[in-house]
Amino acid sequence: MARILIVEDEPDVLLLLENRVKGAGHDVVSATNGEEGLTLFATEKPDLVVLDWMMPRRDGIEVCEEIRASDPDHRTKILMLTARSQQSDVDRAMQAGADDYIVKPFSSRDLIERITALLVPAG
Repeated sequence: MARILIVEDEPDVLLLLENRVKGAGHDVVSATNGEEGLTLFATEKPDLVVLDWMMPRRDGIEVCEEIRASDPDHRTKILMLTARSQQSDVDRAMQAGADDYIVKPFSSRDLIERITALLVPAG
């Protein structure tokens, strides 16, 4: 079981994500804005962060960059989950340090498959 931090400001989407990720057997902590997400990242030491882009009090790109600054070895994986769908958005997220990118609306199955793939140790 992995510890997963979900940072999402839309209550319905957050509830769906929490239910799907818990249903896949993971321990979940959640935040509703970027500042809270960074605080929980520091205290909870998650294995993976599911991160929205457009949020109050620090957007997902800022949060991603802060996480990478404190975790340059990519021990914590970052999955951006956002409505932003342009290739330039994907490129920007990857430059900020995201490991994967899913566009909303999303398939719950795809989400869990991507989380599972990111949690598999490299080697």
